[in-house]
Amino acid sequence: MAVPPTRSYRTLPTQAATLYPRVFGRRGAIASEHTLSALAGIEILQAGGNAVDAAMAATLVEGVVNPQMHTIGGECPILVHQAGTGRVVCINGNMVAPGAATPAAFRDRGLTAIPPEGVLAAGVPGAFGAVIEALLRFGTLPFAEIMAPALSLLRTGFPLHAGLLRQQFFGVAALAEKFRTVWPGSAAVYLHDGAVPPEGAAILNPALADTFQYLSDASRTGSREDGLRAAFRAFYQGDVAAAIADYVAAHDGLLTRDDLARFTVPVEGTTSVTFGGATLHKSGPWNQGPALLQALSILKGFDLHGMGHNSAAYLHTVIEAVKLAWADREQFYADPDFIRVPIDTLLSDAYGAKRAGLVDAAASRVMRPGDPWRDGALLPADERLGGAAWGAGTVHVDAMDQAGNACAATPSGAWIRHGEVMPALGFPLGTRLSNCQLAQGFPNVVAPYKRPRTTISPSLAMKGDQPWLAFGSMGGDQQDQWQLQFYLNRCVFGMTLQQAIEAPKFSSEHFPAQFHPHEWALNRVRIEPDVGDAALAGLRQAGHDIDVGPSWTEGFLCATERDPDTGMLEAGCDPRGVRCDIFPAAALAY
Repeated sequence: MAVPPTRSYRTLPTQAATLYPRVFGRRGAIASEHTLSALAGIEILQAGGNAVDAAMAATLVEGVVNPQMHTIGGECPILVHQAGTGRVVCINGNMVAPGAATPAAFRDRGLTAIPPEGVLAAGVPGAFGAVIEALLRFGTLPFAEIMAPALSLLRTGFPLHAGLLRQQFFGVAALAEKFRTVWPGSAAVYLHDGAVPPEGAAILNPALADTFQYLSDASRTGSREDGLRAAFRAFYQGDVAAAIADYVAAHDGLLTRDDLARFTVPVEGTTSVTFGGATLHKSGPWNQGPALLQALSILKGFDLHGMGHNSAAYLHTVIEAVKLAWADREQFYADPDFIRVPIDTLLSDAYGAKRAGLVDAAASRVMRPGDPWRDGALLPADERLGGAAWGAGTVHVDAMDQAGNACAATPSGAWIRHGEVMPALGFPLGTRLSNCQLAQGFPNVVAPYKRPRTTISPSLAMKGDQPWLAFGSMGGDQQDQWQLQFYLNRCVFGMTLQQAIEAPKFSSEHFPAQFHPHEWALNRVRIEPDVGDAALAGLRQAGHDIDVGPSWTEGFLCATERDPDTGMLEAGCDPRGVRCDIFPAAALAY
């Protein structure tokens, strides 16, 4: 499909064309980063499953067909609304640090930071446990049926697509030499006789197929719930755990079988803010998600609609709100089981109004965290922590059904770029521990059994007691910036779901990146040129360091929507994935 050279969103929302069509259905809707995962979700819905069943089947497929962005050795936070409850819960599918993971353990190995790849950065994989917990609490079908689409692709082979082949830094072509010389387990799966396969070649992963078959077989016992618990035990206490522990021990890692056996998946309340006639739910402060909510609290006092969509004034205001919210992320967010986080104050209207008072006509050139402990807009300079390119390794899945169930999941981690495919299991381990610091004083300093702060951040918005939007994206630190702009497009400017996804966007690099080596660039804004010359000139005049990138490079969203009045379902996905050779995203409804 030809892509127009420019995009205009200055007309009324109903007049603005989109590259991808709107997709509607009555019975179910799903959006994901690969057509095969979306198809798996639809198949599960048609087989009688609900939105959670569909989303989890799609998540398992994503871990097969997009291993450059996620495999089952990674993490997966999930937001779920169960029909009829009016309540959203968060399934904390985050990694847990090994019991031996202390700053001293890394310094004793001569390290000044946790390395971004290899088993030293590995913790207990959270993704599989999160899938099981979601199905146990909210699903309806047996686990073997949920696993079947992914298992079939592993047995028959899935086609090597452009993203897996050519994605910058993460794709097979970029990693081939490393596979050949350092990681033979990866070469055995993703190279053919040591050579990079052509696009469309069948990729088989017999070891992962055997792993999935083992887990599926383990679940065929007793009731559906008994089977799910048995699959969980098979992964964290059975043969999978044994193989993980053996591999890590052979490579001087910290993760042990005891660490795997003690793992549990917390099911938590969410954080939320009401804005634009809806309540937006995110995870807790072990994740960057509440920073989006903080930005909304800051923006409540501004007439964003009156400024005009993507005008210089509007963009400047949103950028400055992002800077303030993400400064608080860096200063305060961490695993709340280990660090006291003043999250209620951070998300309050009163604190947001104080922080909004710091937004003026000039771009801020410093990191400015607030002072929620003392009810202040600005933390004294001598108490501030000091510190990026966005990380591509994440996928996202949304699903909704006719009954009113809704699910948003953001699988990520255990990328083939950062770890060898374990020959016995067919997947690498996640390296999210490298998000942690070694220096004391940082809230995200590594500690035994602590969950590292992550960027992977699903969103679920409610109107009253009905689900309205489920959405998310890949993109590391930029995920919630793009989601913020999508949400404002939908809430403030009344764009359709697909318009809100496709509209030109920006991302700020004004804060330390979550990923090693935690680089940042004060005051820098990456932005798509389609916002227009006048907006770019106005931002420069306000003092922003503008980095204009190519069109279709800021965004990568998936979303589903439910009309609270009619129950009509809609699905949308971002053309940017195809434009950037990252993934062939899909939005399906029926």
